[in-house]
Amino acid sequence: MDRGPDEKYPPIEPYDHGTLDVGDGNLVYWEVCGNPAGKPALVVHGGPGSGCNARARQYFDPDLYRVVLFDQRNCGRSTPHASDPAADMRHNTTAHLIADMELLRRHLGIGKWLLYGGSWGSTLILAYAEQHPRRVSEIVISAVTTTRRSEIDWLYRGAGQIFPEAWDLFRAGVPEARGPGDLVAAYARRTESPDPDVRARATADWCAWEDAVLSMEAAAGPSPYSGRPGRDQLALVRICAHYFSHGAWLEEEQLIRDAGRLAGIPGVLVHGRFDLGGPLTTAWELAKAWPDAELTVIDDAGHLGGPATSRAVLAALDRFARLG
Repeated sequence: MDRGPDEKYPPIEPYDHGTLDVGDGNLVYWEVCGNPAGKPALVVHGGPGSGCNARARQYFDPDLYRVVLFDQRNCGRSTPHASDPAADMRHNTTAHLIADMELLRRHLGIGKWLLYGGSWGSTLILAYAEQHPRRVSEIVISAVTTTRRSEIDWLYRGAGQIFPEAWDLFRAGVPEARGPGDLVAAYARRTESPDPDVRARATADWCAWEDAVLSMEAAAGPSPYSGRPGRDQLALVRICAHYFSHGAWLEEEQLIRDAGRLAGIPGVLVHGRFDLGGPLTTAWELAKAWPDAELTVIDDAGHLGGPATSRAVLAALDRFARLG
């Protein structure tokens, strides 16, 4: 399908969708769009806990790709939803999500698929691909993260050097925290409170901080975090705090250390130079450790990307569509 060089593909709707029983009482929502006979691709959303976004479909040529999207456990249209305090978060870890992706691949009868995502999605993509490299044809990532504890510490403490006013408010939201290193865990504890007011206040404070970190990036529309509907906000913050307080259940440096397992998988990494949520260092280190990765640095973009980021992603996906 033709499009202009600065245009995404037109909006499309799924031709199939459903929920997959992944165990532990969890049902994961999935959908497929594009060409049923096309190249399989999986969109891995960020957050963790953001849920899949229909706009992601528009990065793929619908004549050439069979595009799969899914809502990771406890968010979006997957159930139980993390906004419900009764949802058991013990069954939501990186290992669970990797297993869910494999179950979905087999359910849809896919042998190999291209993986596309950004931010937290890049962490999950890398963790999956390093565990199942034979199931991955190519990888396209924007806003590279590996969820190292050093990256988490930067986002929820180090970036306070740039936004001290907002960080003081974020810190004040959990006065019981045992120092700056306990902030994320303290917010995680508050999101599990039986008191709805405590959960709501923690969610609002967390979202205000995340929005502050992204505040230097020009973006139309509602605030990336505070602008979400209340139910989705509660789920996003609860899941984020749950994952980040556990270092995503990954060893420090694990994904970069084991990037050699991706040898033979073509990859494109796209990262904004002024990404304050995830500094460029991580993408740079990953590109050096992954022999088949190309890194494109977008000088005028941050974590949310921009026109040049979209062009780079579209170009990579168009190129990979023709690899078969």
